[in-house]
Amino acid sequence: MDQKSNSFLETEKIGKLMQKYAIPCIISLLVAALYNIVDQIFIANADYLGSYGNAANTVVFPLTIVALSIAVMIGDGCCAFVSISLGANRKDDAHRSIGNAIVVCIVSSVILTVLYLLLMDPILTLFGGKVNEETYACAHEYFFWITLGIPFYMFGQAMNPIIRSDGSPKFAMLSTVLGAITNIILDPIFIYPMRMGMKGAAIATVIGQILTAALSIWYLFHMKAVKLERRSFGIWWSLMRRFLVLGITSFLSQISLVVSMAAVQNMCTKYGAMDEIFGQPEYAQIPLAVLGIVMKFFQIAISIAVGMAAGCIPVVGYNIGARRKDRAKTLFTYLLIAEAVVGAVALVIVEFFPKQLIGIFGASNESPYYTEFAVRSFRIYLCMMILATVNKGTFIYLQALGKPLESTIISLTREVIFGVAFPIILPIFFGLNGLLYSFPAADILTFLIAAFIIIRTYKELSTEEHAIKLKEEP
Repeated sequence: MDQKSNSFLETEKIGKLMQKYAIPCIISLLVAALYNIVDQIFIANADYLGSYGNAANTVVFPLTIVALSIAVMIGDGCCAFVSISLGANRKDDAHRSIGNAIVVCIVSSVILTVLYLLLMDPILTLFGGKVNEETYACAHEYFFWITLGIPFYMFGQAMNPIIRSDGSPKFAMLSTVLGAITNIILDPIFIYPMRMGMKGAAIATVIGQILTAALSIWYLFHMKAVKLERRSFGIWWSLMRRFLVLGITSFLSQISLVVSMAAVQNMCTKYGAMDEIFGQPEYAQIPLAVLGIVMKFFQIAISIAVGMAAGCIPVVGYNIGARRKDRAKTLFTYLLIAEAVVGAVALVIVEFFPKQLIGIFGASNESPYYTEFAVRSFRIYLCMMILATVNKGTFIYLQALGKPLESTIISLTREVIFGVAFPIILPIFFGLNGLLYSFPAADILTFLIAAFIIIRTYKELSTEEHAIKLKEEP
């Protein structure tokens, strides 16, 4: 790896570098998010599924995040380790780590699939699946078929960053895009004319995941910087430990969301049953369905926020290594502004166009209570979008600066402590509305912590920048 080939990272304009590195990352994350969102849109607009299918989709969604968290731990950790190994000209470590990542991914995905199939009923109950019989039936059917596709899903997601580490970010993006397009094409065919219901939506998703996994397998036999050999797939415990540790931050950032979702969905079911309207059996699934939709919109906005920050990581790392703390500081400023702009645009959409948003998810087929609760949820639950996007950008930038511990602590505080405590405590005083208040409350308190870190980071970069200038003076 020729360090000089990357020297433009120190000389090119910061704005151009952000565009070059962030846009592909944003596209990849948005496409990955589309899988579940597309399913929910088509399910919601099927008159024989509607809010029951929507609620079922919400129940199953966190369970796919569990699979994703394991996959990104393997993939992101291996990606970082391969990059380090290639930079140090340790090609044996590079190909062995990829071979071991493949083995770990396959074994862990099979184990997770078996556990999901054996424990399906208690798992669905834990995430609110038994809000009523219709929702449980839809969730059970959808979860069964989605579970069968977990090995393909995890393999595709784990190999994606490894392919990027081999110098092929466009192929990594293409494999994900083609899988998502396949899902988009098959979803309406299976759900509408063939009337396959939740099973059809799940099978369409799995076929897309199989395509992504197949393309990833093809690439593994055509890698550029690394060549896999038979001995690559031997069990190298020392290598496994080293690359899995590098991916632990990615794992924690994803799995913490699952803990928060479990709390929110359980409280949604509990306090929805106490509500005058949603306590009625025919409307019981509406709060769960609506919150799932609101979170899908949040996922779109946050994918852009994460993509921008993650795309900046190589730029930050290079300039820190080159002792250009001034450029790292400028990039941080640009990133925070960009994150705030994304949050502001999302805020305007949810505050002024909530009816149009919920209309995409089949509101015309539902009772007026569905739309009313959706409007209220969009406006309250996501009212601190600007803080949410700035928080997320800060977490990731801290990783790039070599501060993974601070980043992980703040992230876990947001998702596990605030994300679990507030959904449990606030509904005690405010009922179902308390659940809606929990999300902005968590973002406000997290921002107070993030603001302290932001100020301290600016001071550190400014102090180091000043010290460098003094040394350079004659």
